[in-house]
Amino acid sequence: MKSFDVFVSLGSNIGERQRFLALAAAELKKVRDTRVVYCSSVYETDPYGGIDQPRFLNAVAELETSLSPPELLDELKSIEVRVGRLEHERWGPREIDLDVLLYDGLVFHDDRLTVPHAELEKRKFVLIPFREIAPDIVHPVSGMTIEELAAACPDTGRVVKTSHHIIV
Repeated sequence: MKSFDVFVSLGSNIGERQRFLALAAAELKKVRDTRVVYCSSVYETDPYGGIDQPRFLNAVAELETSLSPPELLDELKSIEVRVGRLEHERWGPREIDLDVLLYDGLVFHDDRLTVPHAELEKRKFVLIPFREIAPDIVHPVSGMTIEELAAACPDTGRVVKTSHHIIV
């Protein structure tokens, strides 16, 4: 069975943020036909999207999976529920948020999922932890590396590496 290299973002800004990230990372290890390769450091970041809310903790994980993009999305949404995500306003505060960023160079879109993530190039809070683990990965649409995207990102939000790590 073919395995694909996938990058997923993790974020939390409600309650025990570090605990929610750790629980989500532990759940990622249980996803069928999937292996967690590496996880970035944890970064404290300003909220994005213009909604007044607490700062986030963010990280990026690299996975190898044989799941299709929709199957992986279903697994991520299931993890969010198990970890304790409740329904909130779009871009509002959340206990845990998991997003597919890149899926092995694939360009994919359906009514539930867009890969590469539609906002990736605009989000420093994702690009900085992504750059830590995979600076040379090439965005399949822009042709730029993650390093180049991070350097060119217009987002001016604060992104600071914490002393926290997600153990995987």
